[in-house]
Amino acid sequence: MGTLDRVVIVGAGPAGLFAAHELSKTHEVTILEEKGYVGGSGLHSDGKLNFHPHIGGGLTEFLSEDEAWNLISHIQGVFQGLGVGVEYDEEGLERLEARAAKAGIRFIKIVQSHIGSDHLPEVIKSLRRDLESRGVRIVLETRAEGLSVDGGMVTAVGADDGSYPADSVLLAPGRVGSGWLVDLLEKLGVGMRFNPIDVGVRIEVPNELMEEIINGYRCWDPKFHIYTPSYDDFVRTFCVCPRGFVVREAYESSLFGVNGHSMRDRGSPNTNFALLTRVSLTKPLENTTEYGRRIAQLANTLGGRMPLLQRLGDLRSHKRSTWNRIKRSFIEPTLREATPGDISMAYPSRIVMDLLEGLEMLDRVIPGVNSDSTLIYAPEIKFYAMRIQTDKQLRTTIPNLYVAGDGAGVSRGIVGAAATGMIAARGIIEKSF
Repeated sequence: MGTLDRVVIVGAGPAGLFAAHELSKTHEVTILEEKGYVGGSGLHSDGKLNFHPHIGGGLTEFLSEDEAWNLISHIQGVFQGLGVGVEYDEEGLERLEARAAKAGIRFIKIVQSHIGSDHLPEVIKSLRRDLESRGVRIVLETRAEGLSVDGGMVTAVGADDGSYPADSVLLAPGRVGSGWLVDLLEKLGVGMRFNPIDVGVRIEVPNELMEEIINGYRCWDPKFHIYTPSYDDFVRTFCVCPRGFVVREAYESSLFGVNGHSMRDRGSPNTNFALLTRVSLTKPLENTTEYGRRIAQLANTLGGRMPLLQRLGDLRSHKRSTWNRIKRSFIEPTLREATPGDISMAYPSRIVMDLLEGLEMLDRVIPGVNSDSTLIYAPEIKFYAMRIQTDKQLRTTIPNLYVAGDGAGVSRGIVGAAATGMIAARGIIEKSF
């Protein structure tokens, strides 16, 4: 038996881990991870899994519709083997789909799982044990620094502890590593383009408003897609956190926004979710990342280095919120380290209009969400990495160099990242045999 081809994967997030899962059958696999743990940001969140090829990225860009669904089914099976359960009320979701359609909104029916922040460590440990039992070598606290290229092919990954020879390389550093990835690939002449970003807010409402959808229909993270009447802009709900907590999230060392978490065994009286509007830019300013960064900087400044918090009624009435007005909402904010203020001082008027109209339409499906008492936190901005130029197997213009996951701009979220990792892995396997 000959020596197995060597694959070095940079990044131990969902893309890298699921690529390794696929490659371990046929290759010698090494994963390099800068952090001291595996799982990436996604597998250290609250673990909402959306098993759908059009959520978290468009898999049909790389696969046929049937192939995409088969891959999602395979990933679902891997998670189920790790003890992750799936619940799905087909009839309830069909009723919700019809109700949304009557309001001019598209509801996306999805098979979902909610692991919970408190149960995620067990799942990650199980996945790591499984990979290591297959012979995958996971090297933590090791920073990849560059690639050795000879004759137009990558021959090794240079790291802070030495060089790792490779027959193929998969770069999957996650969203936090997207800047590193862009700098590296620009030097190698690999093409890329800007992705759109999502600019929005985190909404907080009483649990009772979402009870029917979440617990009645077993829909942990309902996805509503809306086109607003004034500008015909795309607005969507994202990351619904039942019985959840709003938290501060670092974007960069000096830039932050808000996010949401929910546990399985501990909860609050509130549900929170993101409401986001899609922003694409053309010449002369195509850099959507810089645009979003400027909005976040302004919001951070207005909040005195804390997130902004506002009652929906105050936003509609063109008034800044105060703690006295917040108390009139009968909703206790789960994030107290926030500054009552006026979000419209930081956000462009078009985005504010999109969000207000989105809530008004959503209220026809979820009565009460458009109440004056609803709480709004800002900023919540979803930055998507530069989209790296690849073929359908996620291979770059360097024949044995592949990319995957959120850091390469080809996915958004746990399942989408895992799927792109497996697509790249299958491309490596096909090339090797």
